[in-house]
Amino acid sequence: MTVATEPGRLAQSYRTRPGQALPLGATPVPGGVNFSVSSRTARGMWLVLMDAGTGATLAELPFPDGYRVGSVFTMTVLGVDPALVSYGFRVAGADGALSPVLLDPYANGLAGSGPWGDRPRYRSQIVVEDFDWGDDARPDLAPEDLVIYEAHVRGFTRHPSARVSSPGTYRGLQEKIPYLRELGITCVELLPVAEFDETDNTYTSPESGAPLRNYWGYNTVGFFAPKAAYATDHTPAGASTELKELVRALHRAGIKVVLDVVLNHTAEGDHRGPTLSFRALDESAYYLLTPEGEYRNLTATGNTVNANHPTTRAMILDCLRSWVTRYHVDGFRFDMASILARGTDGRLLRNPPLLEAIAHDPVLADCLLIAEATDATGVDQVGTFPAYDRWSEWNGRYRDGIRRFLLGRPGSAGEFATRLVGSPDLYRGRGTAASVNYITCHDGLTLADWVSYDRRHNEANGEGGLDGIPDEDSWNCGEEGPTDDPGVQRLRQRQQRNALLLLLMSQGIPMLLAGDEIARTQQGNNNAYSQDSPLSWVDWSHTDTHSDLLRFVRHCTAFRRAHPVLRRPRHPGGELPAGWSHPPVSWHGETAHRPDWSSSSTLLAVLLHQQDEQGRSDTVFLAANSGDGPRSMHPPAPPPGTRWHLCMDTGATPGSDSHPPGRQPALDGGTLRLADHSVAVLAALPDDRT
Repeated sequence: MTVATEPGRLAQSYRTRPGQALPLGATPVPGGVNFSVSSRTARGMWLVLMDAGTGATLAELPFPDGYRVGSVFTMTVLGVDPALVSYGFRVAGADGALSPVLLDPYANGLAGSGPWGDRPRYRSQIVVEDFDWGDDARPDLAPEDLVIYEAHVRGFTRHPSARVSSPGTYRGLQEKIPYLRELGITCVELLPVAEFDETDNTYTSPESGAPLRNYWGYNTVGFFAPKAAYATDHTPAGASTELKELVRALHRAGIKVVLDVVLNHTAEGDHRGPTLSFRALDESAYYLLTPEGEYRNLTATGNTVNANHPTTRAMILDCLRSWVTRYHVDGFRFDMASILARGTDGRLLRNPPLLEAIAHDPVLADCLLIAEATDATGVDQVGTFPAYDRWSEWNGRYRDGIRRFLLGRPGSAGEFATRLVGSPDLYRGRGTAASVNYITCHDGLTLADWVSYDRRHNEANGEGGLDGIPDEDSWNCGEEGPTDDPGVQRLRQRQQRNALLLLLMSQGIPMLLAGDEIARTQQGNNNAYSQDSPLSWVDWSHTDTHSDLLRFVRHCTAFRRAHPVLRRPRHPGGELPAGWSHPPVSWHGETAHRPDWSSSSTLLAVLLHQQDEQGRSDTVFLAANSGDGPRSMHPPAPPPGTRWHLCMDTGATPGSDSHPPGRQPALDGGTLRLADHSVAVLAALPDDRT
């Protein structure tokens, strides 16, 4: 049997003609569909047409040699209704061997995924772009005005307490938009929504023996296709429509949408994994290989995307443009972005073509670009990631600095002072918005667990409890896990407020982990990627049981919104401008203008000030005591005509520890008293006594 004639049954049922090489993928054209797929290594290529409902093969059509354009196999098939067919490709490799039916790397929809938890049988599907966006407009928000909220589409509303009509879906999340608005969120960062196989996990539950899920979704199957199981209508068209409805609704609420994209590896894994697409189409173009032809595993997932190969680079750019043009998203967070900075030999590049192209692409010009500037090899490019005046970064130095300061670690006061003003040591010349500040994210302990556990408790993951980050600079406040001790509970509540308040007072872009505002717990599990259960779902009953914390966070976001001095695009300096009453930033201690930068210091106090040409000023004073005992201090004098007012004090009783604008009491006597492990914030407001 020859390669040229192996597939091809029922080929006579369809008429074909030469196609257009670009765009790649499947594109409806008058009278049919244009199919185009790139492969430098294929000796032959077949188009496999399938019934959209059953997946039964309808025909296998060879791409005639005369239809090829360079290394692109292309043809137009007449009489094909996009709504009635699925499709795939079959490749004859250099040795003549035939591949299984492959997914189209450019497919904008994947059929066969079904409800969440069902083993998928993927097929490429054409989703016709006919969604009515109406008056949709991207919110006009500067990066420094954002408050990002990292959320998992399923986990956000899957818990019964969410009380939404469609739990665990795009529409379920849409029902919670009023909650996000009241919380003060201006940007939602969604964990991966590109199609992935949640059943692809080899571990089982030690308790029940049931298979665990690949819950987070960092295992991309379809880079252009939305996750169908997150929709109420599991068809590709249904998933597309419901994600677009969610984005449109968030935009109408003034909330931007950032997608977490996984472009560093794929679900094909190493040589033991499934052949889904890239492996058979052009393995050495899409994956980093050793000289011996083995997979370079720089991601700890089995394979590593060859991101700066021209073929793969073009695919990634097309992917990002697709999400922006088809789904109107406002930006991306790039998982393990340091992989995207590696050359075709696996080494880090000084000037990575892909990152430069993303930064300067006209379609992506208004997008927020956030890099997780690390990879699984231990590379850490925080502060040195190739930015091209466009890229921001998840600032892991901020996370570590705020945690160490709140634990009173030696040298932490001076270190966190730098983080508080936007990490100018890392991002000087790039502006404060280069730093995405966070305390917690999906990967690690929740905030409530960070104050409740000294060590990870990952036994439920089926990996012997040894997976996840070994040490997170956490402190259980005196007792491991749940406790009835009122003193431990009080300290944990205070530490959570301390962290959230400092985060929202810091220069840069703050990011909250969904549920931290209501003390969501994962019972000490700091690697809950496999936990599709109440362990990782948001329990909305906490909005009642932790209502004081929720109220506190709302007051903090409102305070940040009311004070532009906290949202400056440039790092504040310590020099006094002409005509100003205070410099943009000044540091203090128990006595004004006398900060304590000693290694043992547990007191940090800062005054942030700005004023306009008319002399109108915005002035905030923050004091943080991470020590075990109370402190008293005397803040510097506020600007003329103003008086210090107490806005937040985490040392006060919950419920009385924050005050909304207009109801902040004046500071009596000029002395600020700080309880142990507490943070207070003052604002200079007009002195009504004058």
